[in-house]
Amino acid sequence: MNINIKVYLYSKGTKFLQSGSFPVPNAKYKEDPDWTAAVAAYEWIQQIKSNYAASKDFRIDQVIYNDDVDITELVKKVRPLF
Repeated sequence: MNINIKVYLYSKGTKFLQSGSFPVPNAKYKEDPDWTAAVAAYEWIQQIKSNYAASKDFRIDQVIYNDDVDITELVKKVRPLF
């Protein structure tokens, strides 16, 4: 199954939005949809961070999946980001 994720980030003095559709395992999603989405978002944010050579002021402002579920705090708990 696929979920839609939007991440609002801040880096180098600029706020920006990235969004996309990501596959997640059906069984894990049925068991805990928010956590499964948070893990997918975390992995993607790590890619964004490395692709854009994020600065020391890189931060996550908000993470939303499927248009209305805010998982910002869960994403920050996946692993310490900073």
